[in-house]
Amino acid sequence: MSGQDHSDPTETFRIEAADVLNEIEQALLDLAENPGDKDLVNAVFRGLHTLKGSGAMFGFDDLAGFTHHCESAFDQVRTGAVATTPELISIVLSAQDRMRALVNGDVDEEKQALILAKLSEAVAAASGQALPASAPAEGEEAEGWRVRFRLPADCMANGTNPLFLLDELRELGECEIALLTDQIPAWADLDPRECHLGWDVTLKGAIDRDDIEDVFIFVMDDMDLSIEPLADAPGKTGSTSATPSREAAAAPTQEKAAAGNAAAADGKAQGGKTAGDTLRVPAEQLDELMDRVGQLVIAQSRLSQIAHGNIDLALRSVSEEIERLSGELRDTMMVMRMVPVSSLFGRFRRLIHDLSEETGKAITLTTEGEGTEVDKTVIERLFDPIVHLVRNSCDHGLETPEERVAAGKPESGNVTLSAHQAGGEVVITIRDDGRGINRDRVRAKAEENGLIKPDQVLSDQELFQLIFHPGFSTAATISNLSGRGVGMDVVKRTIESLRGTIEVTSEPGQGSTIALRIPLTLAIIEGLLVRVGEQRYVIPLSSVEECIELSLEDDMRHRGRSLISLRGALVPFLRLRELFTSGTKPDPYQKIIVVSTGAERVGLVVDQIIGNHQTVIKSMSAFHRSAASFSGATILGDGTVALILDVPQLVSLAQQQEERLQAAG
Repeated sequence: MSGQDHSDPTETFRIEAADVLNEIEQALLDLAENPGDKDLVNAVFRGLHTLKGSGAMFGFDDLAGFTHHCESAFDQVRTGAVATTPELISIVLSAQDRMRALVNGDVDEEKQALILAKLSEAVAAASGQALPASAPAEGEEAEGWRVRFRLPADCMANGTNPLFLLDELRELGECEIALLTDQIPAWADLDPRECHLGWDVTLKGAIDRDDIEDVFIFVMDDMDLSIEPLADAPGKTGSTSATPSREAAAAPTQEKAAAGNAAAADGKAQGGKTAGDTLRVPAEQLDELMDRVGQLVIAQSRLSQIAHGNIDLALRSVSEEIERLSGELRDTMMVMRMVPVSSLFGRFRRLIHDLSEETGKAITLTTEGEGTEVDKTVIERLFDPIVHLVRNSCDHGLETPEERVAAGKPESGNVTLSAHQAGGEVVITIRDDGRGINRDRVRAKAEENGLIKPDQVLSDQELFQLIFHPGFSTAATISNLSGRGVGMDVVKRTIESLRGTIEVTSEPGQGSTIALRIPLTLAIIEGLLVRVGEQRYVIPLSSVEECIELSLEDDMRHRGRSLISLRGALVPFLRLRELFTSGTKPDPYQKIIVVSTGAERVGLVVDQIIGNHQTVIKSMSAFHRSAASFSGATILGDGTVALILDVPQLVSLAQQQEERLQAAG
């Protein structure tokens, strides 16, 4: 099987490190909004501590050394010696970017030294802003701690060495260690690979409880751990109460095992999920599986075609059963590939934070519909287009705080990312509450570039679509963010390559909205199979509104025109046999298939509607990829190839045709 070897521990570490870094980034961004939240400070610290420890364990010494400095800084924040300032958070965010590079083996000592120098300055500046820690009340200061712990029996097989934990405890202060042997089994039942020992450790001195818990941070979830102040420990004051750790209460192993088994049984009885119910699968394996399912759908289609031409009832029965099973497998596979857009939207919190600092504007990000699911391939390809749109909204759309206050708006501008499903599409909307698009400026720039004539009448939607033309920009000045006229054309090309459309609306002084309509999946779609001449084509069923009949007499009557009246509305149409030069005579009764993209509709004239077809989308070759009107191809049941029509391109072509006919009179 092609792809990376995911059994490699180093590769596994990189995957896990990416998750930890994402958690650190989100906690830092939350901390920027709530600087006084101690839980967030602890979350950042523990993330850095985890990354440092696991990095050192897997030989990433540069990563461990660099992360140690950030961990030390947040240790001071945690103790109250350093205040949580925006400067400190920004520098640690930059450091987090460098950590990502170090995980991938990109060592740049100069960049790392520069970040650490800035970090040192920020810590020094923030230390003067920290509130003085309140002195502990009399009698509350502990003499030390009593730590009792037992590791799971398979701890050593999983790479946990108890001696290393004891060494770390010794480094905290004066330490006395007693061995607990009360749970060693009989000689006949003893397995030398298992650990049945426990340890009773007395630590003396002024030691922070968090420092003790940090020793067990990698194994805390799977062990029995009790941490008690010496003043409360049994044998010191006569108290028998234990102070449980944050993760596990002090309980005998047998009781914990029994409770765990009972909880597991209860979870199964109630249909609940356990930790083993989820599995991480490499994305390329899902892609390969999807390809196999696609091949199965094609083979099933061929079998179905053979069966329907055969009188053998047994063959028909088997064919119908395989059709049902392949359909269920297809649906299951599609669900497996779907991921929530929250994984996409979450990445923009950091972008908004950086843009706010770069532009000097107060910007907040609002997200809606994060649970909407889209095919993972679509998610991956949507990130760059949305980055361009968000940057433009922040740079062009949102005003400065002074301008917003003067206009009676809140000082902070808002960018909203939302998603919702509409039929077989997902609609992703980027909305801002800024100044809106200046129609006069767009029109003047379009006339200057020769895109439209001075007296040409355009709707708002047609006018706004001009901003996606290559090299088009209305910016008065060029900034680091925008103004060069590149990016928006890339957005349009990317969205069209996904078989999607872009809609733009704007209100002066109220803001702008850009809606991206994207198919839910790029792998298998429901299509409408049609015939034009001797060739067959597939129209995505999600774009089809209705089908009407066009007789030969009506067709002749419409010659010279490209409009039909449909319930009081004029709809332009295209004769596909002329567009594709089929070279055959039209059928006596042709069909008009009305398709839509956004608010635009167009009719496609075909000779015959064959029926619904499960369409496995195959990419066009590099030689044919530039062919207009087609978005891909599929293999039919008889082994022939049918081209998939690109509905947005055909809608645009019909509109252009109608404009030419109107201009010609």
